[in-house]
Amino acid sequence: MNEFSPGLAGVVAVETEIAEPDREGGELRYRGVNIEDLVGHVHFEKVWGLLVDESLEPGLPAAYCELEFRTGGHMSDLQAALASLGGKWQLAQLIDIDDDQAKEDLRRLSAAALSIVAQSARGADKPPVPQEKVLEGGTAAERFLLAWRGEVNEAHAKAIDTYWICTAEHGLNASTFTARIVASTGADCGAALSSAVGALSGPLHGGAPARVLPMLDAVAEMGDAEKWVSEALARKARIMGFGHRIYRAEDPRSRLLKKTAKELGSPRVEVAEALEQAAHEAIAKKHPDHSYTNVEFWSAIVLDVAEIPPNLAPAMFACSRTAGWSAHILEQKRLGVLVRPSAKYVGPGARSLQEV
Repeated sequence: MNEFSPGLAGVVAVETEIAEPDREGGELRYRGVNIEDLVGHVHFEKVWGLLVDESLEPGLPAAYCELEFRTGGHMSDLQAALASLGGKWQLAQLIDIDDDQAKEDLRRLSAAALSIVAQSARGADKPPVPQEKVLEGGTAAERFLLAWRGEVNEAHAKAIDTYWICTAEHGLNASTFTARIVASTGADCGAALSSAVGALSGPLHGGAPARVLPMLDAVAEMGDAEKWVSEALARKARIMGFGHRIYRAEDPRSRLLKKTAKELGSPRVEVAEALEQAAHEAIAKKHPDHSYTNVEFWSAIVLDVAEIPPNLAPAMFACSRTAGWSAHILEQKRLGVLVRPSAKYVGPGARSLQEV
């Protein structure tokens, strides 16, 4: 292919067996299994296993990894820690290890990532929760809450578990592509995961949930969702949480998260549904294929149920995406090809030094 596509939009870069978003049918399948069959039936740590090991067992292990130094941000804490663990644990480079060792490295790093984010969220002003107490949690979400708050709220654990399952994997987005590029060089798993966190830290990738709640607050204050949407569109403001590059029907993750928000009794559901309906009708008049809510809209409400502050939302996304990233890193390792696209030169022609 010699045609230039800005942002590589529409360019097929890899073949994958990991996840299959159904563009028209509103489904998302992890290795052929519909995520609606996973939520409420297995926990995130088993979904990690399905994506990475192609089996629910053994899944992601219970683990505790001390956060040794803080950077001042949750995402940078995670990125720095994952990079440093490659050296601290003396992880071998992907090019020098077999698949079993790569899986073990990814398993250890992913489990550590959840622990690191929880401790980052707890803050430096509180003493760490003892490791033995954290490991009493029966699920990854419960252990996360124990490491963060020292106690488990079952509704919060369900909200986090559902969110993590729904956002565990979604194809070749920016962070996943970054992880595959680094993996293609033969670097160690810590370097590949750390690079993915760096890509995810940008607000254009995974940052929308933090912007949804202020929008819902504004609608609630006005008391008229249709009027709010009309005024927002008139001033060409972006209504966050609507439309998706892939889905032309309803985002299946949005459907599951909405169901969870209702089951957990979120006080924001009424306003969210009013905004969802008003925005859907208004946007559909011009862009019918982009008028449905996407994963970010109802993610914000579910994370709010678990009392996740907006600034922690990107790191929560990173926790879930360790599953997809790990699966893609392993798939890229097996492919054994360096990612090296071409660039089309459009600069000045040949000229002398004196002309510069």
